[in-house]
Amino acid sequence: MTTWTVGQVADLFGVTVRTLHHYDEIGLLVPSERSRAGYRLYTDEDLTRLQQIVVYRRLEMPLEQIATLLDGTDDAADHLRRQRATVMTRLDELRELVSAIDRALEREMNDEPATTEDLKELFGDGFTDEYEQEAQERWGETDAWKQSRSRTKRYTKADWEQVRAEANAINAAFVAAQSSGEPATSTAAMDAAERHRLHIHDRFYDLTHDFHRGLADMYVADPRFTKTYDDLAPGLAAYVHDAIHANADRHAADN
Repeated sequence: MTTWTVGQVADLFGVTVRTLHHYDEIGLLVPSERSRAGYRLYTDEDLTRLQQIVVYRRLEMPLEQIATLLDGTDDAADHLRRQRATVMTRLDELRELVSAIDRALEREMNDEPATTEDLKELFGDGFTDEYEQEAQERWGETDAWKQSRSRTKRYTKADWEQVRAEANAINAAFVAAQSSGEPATSTAAMDAAERHRLHIHDRFYDLTHDFHRGLADMYVADPRFTKTYDDLAPGLAAYVHDAIHANADRHAADN
């Protein structure tokens, strides 16, 4: 009768010697033979059992459950049928996962525009269907609105993430200038205001300094805009308003 040592079996099945020792200790796979020196020796029947164990383990089945199955009345063919059925189920799941990944990859490669759900995920309470509808009703016929819609309809989720990051950095600059005691007419505050203008100008629509003044007035006239800024720092809305006007005055003086 041909027998194999623990090292030979480990190499043959791609398992560790320590694993085989553990299987022996818990009674899952006890070698049928021993050498004269007391070393483990595995028979053909042992290898058949180990083959079943290895397949079940690859299917992530607990050792206790494997032991129950192998010590039952099922023969090798029954085990192979069960294993095949489990693998086929996994294949169906993996095919669905691959399809989902392919769809996401296709969207990314084609720069598919961000969906409403994407925007809600990114901006949370800062983006609602009601705000968008109101904005369209108020400014839908203006050139600025049309230009903004033309640009942003092509923005991907990654584009909007960058837009948000830029806006957050500008707001942080306003907060830093205000908290450090810089007046709204300071260079730091006016530079933040110019970054604010250029952000809108580059990302949404052409924005002159005079047009920027109008936005600043809205920030203190509309309680919702005021709250957005004042939630970042008390009095920030008025500070941003004054900084934008100061920056527009600076631009007018330079020209």
